[in-house]
Amino acid sequence: MNEPSTEDERQAAALEFDVFAKHCPSRQVLDHLTGRWGVLVLAGLRKGPARFNALRRRIDGVSEKMLAQTLQALERDGFVSREVLTAMPPSVNYSLTPLGETTADHLMAFIGHIEANMPAVLASQESHTAAARA
Repeated sequence: MNEPSTEDERQAAALEFDVFAKHCPSRQVLDHLTGRWGVLVLAGLRKGPARFNALRRRIDGVSEKMLAQTLQALERDGFVSREVLTAMPPSVNYSLTPLGETTADHLMAFIGHIEANMPAVLASQESHTAAARA
């Protein structure tokens, strides 16, 4: 398959992806990004590179296994970079790629929107619970 050569062809090819289509690969990427831990990993790395345990402390409640799986998925998708440091003992730094940075910016705006509207969300939840009891 030939790579699109012009910007118009690249944009047209990009439009062929449809997250609503059952077998579209963008659906899996969306799952990696918007899953509970994907969002938090990208937001946690937005503050700068971090070693595994520092990132785990930054993301309260994530297990070692889930953090490792999430980082692997995000690295595979091109959002996270993994750098092995040759220090003794060897360690690994994780950071956002340019694609990860722009994606994290969008997620941070979304997180800010949720946090800013939590009073309304909590009021709605309380109202819903009260109506369900009645």
